[in-house]
Amino acid sequence: MFLREDRAGSIPIHLVYEDELERWRNAQPESTRNWVAANHFRAERHKLLLLPDAQGRAAGVVLGLGRQTGEPFSVWHAASLADRLPDGDYHLAEALPAEAAHHFAFGWAYGLYRFDRYRRPGSARSLQLRLPDGVDADEIERLRSATALARDLINTPANDMSPEGLAQAALDLGRRHGCRHRIIIGDDLLANRFPAIHAVGRAASVAPRLADLEWGHPSHPKVTLVGKGVCFDTGGLDIKPSTSMLLMKKDMGGAAVTLALAQLIMDARLPVRLRVLIPAVENAISAQAYRPGDVIGTRKGLSVEVGNTDAEGRLILCDALALADEDKPDLIVDMATLTGAARVALGPELPALFCTDDALADELLRSGHRASDPMWRLPLWTPYEEELSSKFADLNNVSSSGFSGAIFGALFLKRFVTETPRWVHLDLYAWNGKERPGRPAGAEPQCVRALYAYLKQRYAR
Repeated sequence: MFLREDRAGSIPIHLVYEDELERWRNAQPESTRNWVAANHFRAERHKLLLLPDAQGRAAGVVLGLGRQTGEPFSVWHAASLADRLPDGDYHLAEALPAEAAHHFAFGWAYGLYRFDRYRRPGSARSLQLRLPDGVDADEIERLRSATALARDLINTPANDMSPEGLAQAALDLGRRHGCRHRIIIGDDLLANRFPAIHAVGRAASVAPRLADLEWGHPSHPKVTLVGKGVCFDTGGLDIKPSTSMLLMKKDMGGAAVTLALAQLIMDARLPVRLRVLIPAVENAISAQAYRPGDVIGTRKGLSVEVGNTDAEGRLILCDALALADEDKPDLIVDMATLTGAARVALGPELPALFCTDDALADELLRSGHRASDPMWRLPLWTPYEEELSSKFADLNNVSSSGFSGAIFGALFLKRFVTETPRWVHLDLYAWNGKERPGRPAGAEPQCVRALYAYLKQRYAR
């Protein structure tokens, strides 16, 4: 993937903006100028032109970056290269600023990812980059490994990624890093006061469970991560239509990105006391399934009327968040593929950010912008809380309103975080629904790099 040797014999990659194309072209040999003109290359975003030598082999690459907008250099410029370059060794022809060089190197590594677990072995690629000056190879590998973990978990179908498999992935991660760990399974959830997790998952053939990892020195500030781990979501008795069910293997995307972020924190040895909570269930249909109209208990002591069994993610998260809140950590972050409403509002590329601390929210938005890992803040609009009222219980898990579904989901979860002032809820999609340069259809570990950058800035001082 990366080479440290000098650039002798490697192929240069030129990065060119549209508005700098003429200046760059005029500085090239006549043969290159003629080739660029003959191919009508305009340096539009993601456009690529191979420069041949006298024998017709690739002697250089020109990658268009589009128009200069003042935006940070994007990871996705480099991620788009892996599928379009011939095998070989490459290097950047011109030096980049340190942050841009970091993004280029990570984008290169990210673009090389393949999920081929279920395919026959093919021919291996030989595509390598001479690491740009000043780039920390260990940090790039750390990011590559963590994002690959999340992508592998999300891409794996539910027949191989059951609640047991997801909890095992958490356990394997914990053991690699010497975590204190426990997994609470099946009826033991009731004995340990996790009735909502049990109710959602009890209908499945694989029992529901809660994975609980702890790592770090007790004197360090405590950061708790919670990830929604619905390994497959039929919708329960409020069953989804088949088209909506097709991608529900990815409904554990929140758990996957949580484990990826945890791996980054532990690999980098950030000075935090980390706790990771993964409620892992399948929302299945059987005689044991919970029903619309049921009233279930929660760890917090609040009773919840089930208005819709397809709003199951908030039910398993509420028990995990109540446990997290009991420790009064410095920060709680939960990540979940929670609502279709967030996708209606923001589309698949922008996770919805809800936060109880304005300064924290602003810092997270800035981190996401710099890391090409964006998110968008939505309000915890308290006047809507009355829409979650119930005639029979302390609250309902859904609103009767057809509006603001992402906000209602966040407001429901907020009822279970009462002792921790700094709470972040991220409602994400975790999936690319279409092919884009550097981002193939399939798993997308959103928010991981933005959160990691923020945590490094806040705690690694």
